[in-house]
Amino acid sequence: MDHDEAREAKAHAVAVARTLAEGAVHSAAAEVSVAPLAVGLAPCPDGSYGIALRYRLGLPGVRSLAHQVAAEIGQVGKVVDLRRTGRIRALAGAGHRSGVGTDGPTVPGPRPPVVTAQALGETGRVRPLRPGVSIAHVDVTAGTLGAFVQVGGAVHALSNYHVLAGSPAARPGDLILQPGPADGGRAPADRVGTLAAAVPLAAGTTATVDAAIALLDDEYVDATYPVGRITTTARALGGELVAKIGRTTAVTSGRVTAIELDDVVVGYGEELGDLRFDDQIEIEGTGTAAFSRGGDSGSLVYREDGVALGLLFAGSELGGDNGRGLTYVNPIDAVLGALDATLLA
Repeated sequence: MDHDEAREAKAHAVAVARTLAEGAVHSAAAEVSVAPLAVGLAPCPDGSYGIALRYRLGLPGVRSLAHQVAAEIGQVGKVVDLRRTGRIRALAGAGHRSGVGTDGPTVPGPRPPVVTAQALGETGRVRPLRPGVSIAHVDVTAGTLGAFVQVGGAVHALSNYHVLAGSPAARPGDLILQPGPADGGRAPADRVGTLAAAVPLAAGTTATVDAAIALLDDEYVDATYPVGRITTTARALGGELVAKIGRTTAVTSGRVTAIELDDVVVGYGEELGDLRFDDQIEIEGTGTAAFSRGGDSGSLVYREDGVALGLLFAGSELGGDNGRGLTYVNPIDAVLGALDATLLA
């Protein structure tokens, strides 16, 4: 199928999944009015597309439902890429205001960052600031500074909502620390800026981005690390080889395995619950390593040629060809548009 045909087939698959799931699955996902399946487009080796179906265990009957949907789509001649993901969670722990450490049976919180001593990336104090370092709101544990952007002529740091805000209680002007508190950052000594804006996340709503920016105290930054200045963006088409630099796993490589994924359900803990995201990008690690782990939230994902594709925000512990999990990424143009920002030129 070409791109347009695949989108039509995807819409049909979403309708089939929701019809089959209606009244059959009772779960946290059902409470936010979503089917327990994520549906998107899967790139094929010849440049065409199939239908990506993603399901997680732990929900009643979900495996059977996934195979029913796959069978129906396959009967009309559509290629189906069916994968189990496991539970998907935001990849940085919020602070006490967002219930970190609460891992209830239905709505576990964001995955806490890997402890400082085991992280491969930069968890110490770094000046000038550069992409890939530990950063967080004063009441959040630790995430990753993804990139530098300009808003209103001023330089800001770009990361996730759950890294730079962490809670609906956060307000513009709140302190941002580098490194994040989980890595030893303390106020006021490690202050690097203040929360400037965050795209709201709210229980029961559908989101497209998990994003926020911090106004920096010092505009002297190293925007060239680690692959040179990244100033252009593109929409993921599927199959791209990509990389990122994060606080936990440092530089890793991956491949885009699905695009335009709808009904991706991500765990945010007791305060926000399970949130649904549409139009997401999925990435699997290449080689034997995971593409991301807890604390890598906020990393900028870019193609081999240095073009930005997305902002990393969530992941699963299962899935992918290497079994090390799948990573979920907001399209970068949606992120920048929501924040009225541009990459630092």
